Amino acid sequence: MIESVVCKTEYPILLVHGAGFRDLKTPVYWGRIPNVLRSHGATVFFGEQDCWASTETNAHALCERIDAVLKETGAKKVNIIAHSKGGLEARMAASSLNCADRIASITTIGTPHRGSKTFSIFLRAPRVFFSIAAFAVNNWIRLIGDREPDFRRVCEEFAVSHMERFNAENPDAPGVFYQSVAGVMRRPFSDINLSTACFVLNRIEGPNDGLVSAESARWGERCIEIRGNTRRGISHLDEIDFRRSAFSQKTGKDVRDITDFYVEIVHDLKNRGF
Repeated sequence: MIESVVCKTEYPILLVHGAGFRDLKTPVYWGRIPNVLRSHGATVFFGEQDCWASTETNAHALCERIDAVLKETGAKKVNIIAHSKGGLEARMAASSLNCADRIASITTIGTPHRGSKTFSIFLRAPRVFFSIAAFAVNNWIRLIGDREPDFRRVCEEFAVSHMERFNAENPDAPGVFYQSVAGVMRRPFSDINLSTACFVLNRIEGPNDGLVSAESARWGERCIEIRGNTRRGISHLDEIDFRRSAFSQKTGKDVRDITDFYVEIVHDLKNRGF
């Protein structure tokens, strides 16, 4: 049921997932977010790219997906909202794959634009460990639909040195509005799923969402840092409504429910004429 049209943007919304997940009907990567946006007038589609393919492979797939959405809707462009690694794929699609003329805006959420200092340290481990893990992950993930999984390459792409090259090779495309969102956990045990990672990142990189530092997530003309209005904070999983519930019933200047935040983001895109 349509509650309002505050999210009825000029161009459709394309939600682009991150690494390790696919756009399956069950479970839905984005939790309640798509339905809440639709209830406020948004037209929503999904990226449907592989979960463990390289950034370049998925960027090509994303361009094909954009063309499919434009053909279905008759729109001239899309607004991309991308989580985690999906933000890098969106940036490459716009910058290096000649898709900029079909993209009005790119909003990245918890995307490691500057790589991970922590992951760069882990990558110093003998390559045989990553090779063994890649063999297991690649073979398993093919069973659920990945066409070109490359787990080891994806891991290597999170290194700071790789992202320095990536950023140099993929400058922001003229005519596309870029903005970014960084979630911050207030303490490691805010999200038990990411407690250890958050603890380690806090000591190496500073404030983070359990996987990506706030510093690395900043990109574009507008950079937003979000924190829950409780002592919990907002984790990498909270950014995509993993818990399917509000953070608290309290009110305040910080985010109470991640779906409210997405409504605000899309409403702002509408006001910008996108």
